[in-house]
Amino acid sequence: MNDTAPGNDVGPAADVGRWFSTATPAAGSTGRRGAPRLPAWGPMESSDYGLQSPPSELDAARDLLRGRPVAVLTGAGMSTGSGLPDYRGRDAVPRSPMTYQEFMGHDLARRRYWARSTVGWEQFNRARPGHAHQLLASLGRTLFATTAVITQNVDGLHQAAGSSPVLDLHGRLDRVRCQSCDTLSSRAALHARMLSMNPQLAARLPDLAADAAQAPDGDAEVDRTSSFRYPPCPLCGGILKPDVVFFGESARREVVASAFAALEQAQVLLVLGSSLTVQSGLRFVRAAGRQHKPVVILNDGPTRADPDATMRLHGRLEDVLEAWVTAVTRD
Repeated sequence: MNDTAPGNDVGPAADVGRWFSTATPAAGSTGRRGAPRLPAWGPMESSDYGLQSPPSELDAARDLLRGRPVAVLTGAGMSTGSGLPDYRGRDAVPRSPMTYQEFMGHDLARRRYWARSTVGWEQFNRARPGHAHQLLASLGRTLFATTAVITQNVDGLHQAAGSSPVLDLHGRLDRVRCQSCDTLSSRAALHARMLSMNPQLAARLPDLAADAAQAPDGDAEVDRTSSFRYPPCPLCGGILKPDVVFFGESARREVVASAFAALEQAQVLLVLGSSLTVQSGLRFVRAAGRQHKPVVILNDGPTRADPDATMRLHGRLEDVLEAWVTAVTRD
């Protein structure tokens, strides 16, 4: 179940901000070994952004979902209202994230990752559930029965909004996992420890974080912090890594198995805020098709599975979900 098959099936995003990206790709990059990679994230070229489905289509989709067990698959578009970036929407910033192989294979890469991550962590950690998260949690109690929210996001905002159960397909950024003994620990605790180990960066953290939030290359100065120190696992001395799926890494088998089980229990698959560019999300649409289950896709912009949708809705998530909540309340 590796998400790095050739072509478009690149793996999911470990970067939930602009702080963890690697080298900016050079014009004409060939992707050869040692050369800057082509951007894994960036806007999808399309004229489909900004379309609005008519109320009749929204009503038909709501009727299809009503009273049924529904598996919900969500992507980055769910969290843009919380200040977290989209990866392939019209405003996405092209960038190339660090791979699992880079992170595990090079001490300098880990220094660079953790330095950038330390700069970006507090801003990420301040994110709170947006209106879309709250509306989906409400619909899961009133319009349909949720077999699971299968999210490609790593921010934990569905749980904070009250959706249940939630399956974090790509992990959680607020956790750290030892790559040797598999022990989980708190990212917040690691953040505090790294600040104590790097007092010069800690003293400049507010300015560096402000720069990183303002522009994609705002953390360029952090790139030169090759002396950044990070701790090993306190239990076994192994390498600590965020508990998220990097490019070049596979999702955890038990989570994928639970997600497919939730789809089996569902009568409809609802996709919200995902371009379905990566295989890790697209495979659930394909599986629903093989099971002859309806697929409803709502996204502002094109998706890779548009031809596979039973109903393809266009519009802002917040607007459509709020219309459904209002209709349910009125009924």
